[in-house]
Amino acid sequence: MFAYFGNLKVAVRLAAVFAVVVALLAVVSVTAFVKINNINRGIDQIVNDRYLKVRWAFDLRDGVNEQIKYLRGIAIDIDNVQANEKRFGQLDVAVKQTKEALDKIAARQVTEVGKKKIKVLDEARQAFDASEREFLALIRAGKSEAADEYVLRKITDTQNNYLALARAFADSQDSQLQAEGAKAVADGALAIQVTLACSVMAVLASIILGYLMARSIVKPLNEAVRVAENVAAGDLTTRIEPHSKDETGQLMVALRKMNDNLVDIVSGVRRSTDSIATASGEIASGNLDLSSRTEQQAGSLEETASAMEEMTSTVRQNADNARQANQLAATASEVAKQGGEIVGRVVTTMEEINQSSRKIVDIIGVIDGIAFQTNILALNAAVEAARAGEQGRGFAVVASEVRSLAQRSAAAAKEIKGLISDSVAKVEGGSALVAEAGNTMQQVVSSVRSVTDIVGEISAASVEQSTGIEEINRAVGQMDESTQQNAALVEQAAAAAGALQEQAARLATAISIFKLAQGANAAPAAQAKPAAAVRPAPLVKPAPAPSVLRVSAAPTTAAPASKAVARADEDLWETF
Repeated sequence: MFAYFGNLKVAVRLAAVFAVVVALLAVVSVTAFVKINNINRGIDQIVNDRYLKVRWAFDLRDGVNEQIKYLRGIAIDIDNVQANEKRFGQLDVAVKQTKEALDKIAARQVTEVGKKKIKVLDEARQAFDASEREFLALIRAGKSEAADEYVLRKITDTQNNYLALARAFADSQDSQLQAEGAKAVADGALAIQVTLACSVMAVLASIILGYLMARSIVKPLNEAVRVAENVAAGDLTTRIEPHSKDETGQLMVALRKMNDNLVDIVSGVRRSTDSIATASGEIASGNLDLSSRTEQQAGSLEETASAMEEMTSTVRQNADNARQANQLAATASEVAKQGGEIVGRVVTTMEEINQSSRKIVDIIGVIDGIAFQTNILALNAAVEAARAGEQGRGFAVVASEVRSLAQRSAAAAKEIKGLISDSVAKVEGGSALVAEAGNTMQQVVSSVRSVTDIVGEISAASVEQSTGIEEINRAVGQMDESTQQNAALVEQAAAAAGALQEQAARLATAISIFKLAQGANAAPAAQAKPAAAVRPAPLVKPAPAPSVLRVSAAPTTAAPASKAVARADEDLWETF
């Protein structure tokens, strides 16, 4: 049963223990509640029933005594009418008091025995009240002797019977009150005893369950603490055997896994320490070779940078000359363009002159025709004047002069036409030459434009070459700077490799504090030899260097300065 209890979850066990404790507390509480409730009912019955009945019974008894007292006073001082009137009022009050007390008692009776007692008592009261009324009637009638005789003969018997019953009833109610009070006290004592016994049992059960619960938790935890202390001390040979399936058992299983994993980790670290030392030595050797080659590369890059600087100066000068030639070609192109425009305007003017000359030729032809017609008209006029004889002699002279003028006009027009024709021929020749000159100027302008475009392209290409060579020069300068940085980085990598060797030694020293089981320490030596046998070619692939620096930058026992150097080296390797 205890083994099953130990395999339960801690939460389930705690819940079970608390449930048992709560159940015990519930039992104690219910028992106390029942007992206290019974006591309360008893007290309530005593206070609200028995006590009232006793008080009313005593009121009844006292009322009967008052009635008897007043009746005796009346009987003794029967002739004192004034005093008896007062006693009559007091007697009525006493009668009402006894009647009210008896009615209250009768209203609280629930048992048949009680009801019978009240009935007998009420009959005695009625008999006493009847004899009392008869006695008072005799008194009021002034029959003193008959009243005295009635007192001796009737009232005394009913009075004694009524008083005896009232006293007996009061005594019985008082006895019942005392009995129920004693019972309530006994019930209270019993309730205290039962509650105390249940509380003691609940406390004992809680202590036992708490002890078992604490023992089931503390014992495995102490075992776990012992295992953790052994692991903290470097002793990994402890055998961990969980004995339960609860959280503490799971903790022991986790500690066993942790111990096994630590054994594997420590064994692996020991195997890797020699490999790290060998690899760091190879890295240091390779870094030395890389440093030498990097210095050679730096020298070559410096020479290349100097040559590129000279080439840059030459190309920049050529670009300036090409830019000036481009400007001159642009100026010549503009001048040729203006000359072409002027020749075009000359060609246009010559064409206009040619057209005007042709119009003049046409006009001279018209003048020649007019002169010819005038000559014919003058000839006709001369013929007519000859026919007219003496009357037409003057007209013939005029016609002769007109004919002479017409002939001279025709001769002049003919000469002008010849001159104009010669001018038109020359103008046409000049127009042809001017047109040919215009075509030649257009060709010159086109050629100048082509030369300008070619010179512009040469200038642009020279500028681009100058820009490209400047960029190449900057790139070579950056390569030179990077090579110098790489040289410094190689030196830092060599220092980092030395720090890595130192850290590997410290790591081996730190791991040596762990104690492993037999057979776990033989692996490192066997694993270190292959690492020393396989030597990578130095300087062929410098890329693995960042990974070495990252390992050296990992959290180890090295000094803070080594860590800072390793981080700086890693950043430089990333830049490279």
